[in-house]
Amino acid sequence: MGRTSKDKRDVYYRLAKENGWRARSAFKLLQLDEEFQLFQGVTRAVDLCAAPGSWSQVLSQKIGGQGSGHVVAVDLQAMAPLPGVIQIQGDITQLSTAKEIIQHFEGCPADLVVCDGAPDVTGLHDVDEYMQAQLLLAVSNPGSPCPPLVPLGHLSLGFTLSHLSCPQALNIATHVLKPGGCFVAKIFRGRDVTLLYSQLRVFFSSVLCAKPRSSRNSSIEAFAVCRGYDPPEGFVADLSRPLLDHSYDPDFNQLDGPTRIIVPFVTCGDLSAYDSDRSYPLELEDGSGYKYTPPTQPPISPPYQEACTLKKKGQLAKEIRPQDCPISQVDVVPQPTP
Repeated sequence: MGRTSKDKRDVYYRLAKENGWRARSAFKLLQLDEEFQLFQGVTRAVDLCAAPGSWSQVLSQKIGGQGSGHVVAVDLQAMAPLPGVIQIQGDITQLSTAKEIIQHFEGCPADLVVCDGAPDVTGLHDVDEYMQAQLLLAVSNPGSPCPPLVPLGHLSLGFTLSHLSCPQALNIATHVLKPGGCFVAKIFRGRDVTLLYSQLRVFFSSVLCAKPRSSRNSSIEAFAVCRGYDPPEGFVADLSRPLLDHSYDPDFNQLDGPTRIIVPFVTCGDLSAYDSDRSYPLELEDGSGYKYTPPTQPPISPPYQEACTLKKKGQLAKEIRPQDCPISQVDVVPQPTP
């Protein structure tokens, strides 16, 4: 397959390169904003699990371009600089990171916190949903034992909250988000997502599940749009322990009465927009000829960097197939004389 094959299959991947976005996920945040006006009145925004920076790009253009807007991007991975974006290479499970965010905002809390981080998915939906749930369900009741925290470095590009793709994304948001603020995070929709919705409603007056048109229908990802941050009376944010109780009953999904939350499901994006699950020709409607566009910002330190270096030097080990091995004279079985 040539280098144009993905451009043909994934139109948002191609459009992201043509429009200068670092990743196709930029369209997801743009479509969420079209539906919910996330950036209206926002002057301070935080992008968690930011690398490689497509959501930070959107925030810098929508908020940073207002002059008084400030955007802080946080990730353990190195990220190429972006104009109008303050970068923190730190761990969102640490209180020092939350303090540094507030310091960049001159002591003021954020109006908006977004997170598009995710664990490395396996393709097994039950496993991926469980991993997402454990990443989010990192909040225990006071006095209960605290499970090991998941470092941000274990999260890869792409999510947040089956929940939250960063377990601590909601936790750190409680430290830096102002009352009435908005929180947007990737989720994996599964059979146990009802519990997640109920837990989010503890902290926010409004919770919706949104599916942007640029998110493939074949993907179980969606985004929790939480507005009106209003923590319970007496709640004290504490990054030293997770937020929600991890020792739930096996039948925890059988919620009823006031504990059962039915969250509206909303699709985002114009119906005339491109379909993320469809293959498009390389020449689109405007009649302009196709020209290959390289990625806007290649990863700075990808996990496959060493393999790429070895491949360029011809030192990458290759699998030896039997048909590639020359047949020696010893291996030749003499045929009987007729």
